[in-house]
Amino acid sequence: MNIPEPSMLLDEEIYSRQLYVLGPLAMERIQKAKVLLSGLKGLGAEVAKNLVLMGIGSLTLHDPHPTCWSDLAAQVFLSENDLEKNRADASQKHLAQLNEAVQVFVHTGDITEDLLLNFQVVVLTASKLEEQLKVGTLCHKHGICFVVADTRGLVGQLFCDFGEDFIVQDPTESEPLTAAIQHISQGSPGILTLRREDNRNSFCDGDLVTFSGIEGMVELNGCSPRPIHVQEDGSLEIGDTTTFSRYLHGGIIIEVKRSKTVIHEPLNIALHQPRMVAQNHQQAHRAHCLHQAFCALHKFQQLHGRLPQPWDHADAEIVVGLAEALEPLKGREEEPLDEALLRTIALSSAGDLSPMAAILGAVAAQEVLKAISRKFMPLDQWLYFDALDCLPEDSLPNPEDCAPRGCRYDGQIAVFGAGFQKKLSLQHYFLVGTGAIGCELLKDFALVGLGAGGCGGVTIADMDHVERSNLSRQFLFRTHDVGRPKAEVAAEAAQKLNPDLRVTPLIRSLDPTTEHIFGDNFFSNIDGVVAALDSFPARECLIWSSASPLPRQWARNEFEALFQLSAKTINQQARTSLADMDRQQILTLLRLGVLGQRPQTWQDCVVWALGQWQFCFHYGIIQLLKHFPPDKVLEDGTPFWSSPKQCPQPLEFDTNQDMHLLYVLAAANLYAQMHGIPGSSDQTALRELLKLPQPDPQHLSLIFTNNLELTWTSAEFGPEMLKKLQEALEVWDKFPPLKPLMFEKNDSNFHMDFVTAAASLRSQNYGIIPFNYSQSKRIVGQIIPAIATTTAAVAGLVGLELYKVVYGARPLSAFRHSYLHLAENNFMRWVPSAPATQMFNCLKWTSWDRLKVPAGQPERTLESLLAHLQEQHGLRVRMLLYDQALLYSARWSSQKQAQRLSLRVTELVQQVTGQVPEPGLQVLVLELSCEGEEDEMAFPLLHYEL
Repeated sequence: MNIPEPSMLLDEEIYSRQLYVLGPLAMERIQKAKVLLSGLKGLGAEVAKNLVLMGIGSLTLHDPHPTCWSDLAAQVFLSENDLEKNRADASQKHLAQLNEAVQVFVHTGDITEDLLLNFQVVVLTASKLEEQLKVGTLCHKHGICFVVADTRGLVGQLFCDFGEDFIVQDPTESEPLTAAIQHISQGSPGILTLRREDNRNSFCDGDLVTFSGIEGMVELNGCSPRPIHVQEDGSLEIGDTTTFSRYLHGGIIIEVKRSKTVIHEPLNIALHQPRMVAQNHQQAHRAHCLHQAFCALHKFQQLHGRLPQPWDHADAEIVVGLAEALEPLKGREEEPLDEALLRTIALSSAGDLSPMAAILGAVAAQEVLKAISRKFMPLDQWLYFDALDCLPEDSLPNPEDCAPRGCRYDGQIAVFGAGFQKKLSLQHYFLVGTGAIGCELLKDFALVGLGAGGCGGVTIADMDHVERSNLSRQFLFRTHDVGRPKAEVAAEAAQKLNPDLRVTPLIRSLDPTTEHIFGDNFFSNIDGVVAALDSFPARECLIWSSASPLPRQWARNEFEALFQLSAKTINQQARTSLADMDRQQILTLLRLGVLGQRPQTWQDCVVWALGQWQFCFHYGIIQLLKHFPPDKVLEDGTPFWSSPKQCPQPLEFDTNQDMHLLYVLAAANLYAQMHGIPGSSDQTALRELLKLPQPDPQHLSLIFTNNLELTWTSAEFGPEMLKKLQEALEVWDKFPPLKPLMFEKNDSNFHMDFVTAAASLRSQNYGIIPFNYSQSKRIVGQIIPAIATTTAAVAGLVGLELYKVVYGARPLSAFRHSYLHLAENNFMRWVPSAPATQMFNCLKWTSWDRLKVPAGQPERTLESLLAHLQEQHGLRVRMLLYDQALLYSARWSSQKQAQRLSLRVTELVQQVTGQVPEPGLQVLVLELSCEGEEDEMAFPLLHYEL
């Protein structure tokens, strides 16, 4: 089979978030990769989906089997219309639509040695052990990375063989350590001192480093990796620097990440001497039992030509016997197998579940990426995962309830039974957010049949619209959906996956402005809420420790001030008084050039942009140092420029410096866009233009002449200056309005170019380590690094917990928190902690509890409510509040209390707040404090039921 070479063009907008996880070099390798995937049941479809979304070069599908009913419970690309059709053929068209840049083929013959030579990675799912051993031996022989993945009901396994000499070039997800240099001595060894604020960087003995941006001792810049030795005071020995030039200032030290070599055994050896991912001895023993259970299931299938029947106890006992008859694993001879665990696995092994396919498919796809990109450590070598905690402890399903029905949920019914399937179909859930995780969850809802019958349904809410950058992870969206509301598109796509699914899309956000929509009536009609939101402010961390303005923050503010807010101010000058502006706003108008002529040509824009460069990075710094010279000392004798403040240095404009040129190019184009003037992206022509003598920008000359350039001066704008400025604004108002520029995360509009260059130059002023273009775009654009594999795995884990919630009345020990770090093979699940219990008098509660008091007919008065709380719960209320408004205080005078005690509670709320309760309001949520309570005690909310 001749596989064509894939296209090498990378769409950075589509893969933006993935690029921040993998990096450009890894993405380049991924785009060249050719992968063979055999087995297109639910697990194989998940692996294929993730690989196509992440942009591998080509994917060849192989599956000789026809579609059957049990496939539809977990296989996202198959429907009732595909029954009896070949699974690979039926899936190919849908996979190809996910990513136009990926070639998707189908191979219809056998898997031969010649076929395997076409691929870098081969993946087998839902395969027999004999085929795994045959293909694994050939792959190991030819240095082809080999992955096996399988799920049986609520258990799954994953195996990797990347050969005996696999080099991982970038083993960890962390960025290389960097730190700013304070000083480097000449000597043997040379001693490097870090700036005080960078002593927190955890360099270790033996780390390899290189250097950048050093002035003076330039021999170190870009040098081959050097080992370091960390001294007790935190300084670093960096080797012999005796013959190097004397160090002047500046520069950064950069960690060089080491590669690691992985040695994998072939499957025929690893099968009997397994190395398993486990956190402790208990996990290792459970993985050992799961390993033998899979081997026994393979043996059962070989003997009987089928898998065990659902919840058939006779078949299960055969599997237990086969497992116990297996040769003990090397090193595990003394450990008995857990018979109960083996039995439960066998009883539920006939099932095929969407959440399990999502989890194992995500991890398997990530291992494929590791094999292709040589980024992150691969598994060593077996991973076992089970979610048997999803089964009820008290009453296990029976064979009759789990028998096939000839319906799309047969694979799920085989594990949980038809009764539970009906319960799922009657649920009504609310999904908030239809981004990457939301799309995966909605897919899982469709496959498991959540809300797909009777009065059930799924309501989804998202106010965002589809963007091109969504397409590499949010697999329900296609190119033609760009610009449409996410909620609508996701609802349509989910209903195509399962026509019985009832989906209601709402293009709304959840905030105080939509309480009339998402009120008591709404929430009283749903069974559960699933949140699939990302919150960048909650995750964002501050990177800069300098007391000078954060470079990225400063650069973003520069963009908005120069190209957005000032344009709006000028456009609205007839309605805006200069007296209403602060000094910074007026200064920005002066910088924009309103006292001069409006630009007419591209060259005018270049002159303006060059003036801005000089203002920000040269003259402005000189003026700052006039006020606060490097040797300035405070009254207490401490230097003014001491940590965390860093003394800046002015820059000299140089057309040969890329960031200097990029700033002028970007600023000139943005200024031109504001004024409707054609711009230019020709850097060569710009460099030649800048070599010519340039006139002084009139607006900057005026600013410096009047000593108004800096916000830290005490100069004020006099009436004459304000009069000139007002007159100039009136002249500018006669021209067409300026175009305010709204910041966009786009590589082609000069927005990111400006912010990146401005931040980098600001960093150079203050000796701060600058970020590269990609890092700048991520931070300024508030882009959260993300990848399809992690998204799918998280949604699968949520799906497992959903089973437990829908089943109802489960103990806390049945539920699981989960943590996974696919880059470093860290998988943890644990029972959540019980909420803290508080007590007051005879009342006991947790954060989940509410005090519920019916309003009654006729409605009770405030006096009646207070009496009820004291009689039923022993609570003497001291204060009662509604929406932070005080309804009652025991500290009030008797007269004031009497005025309110006789009022009905709803009348009191209306009188105090001035708000009439919304029609359909079912509960007033009140807060209370009581006599005798301890400090910081939080009583449960009082739900006054109308």
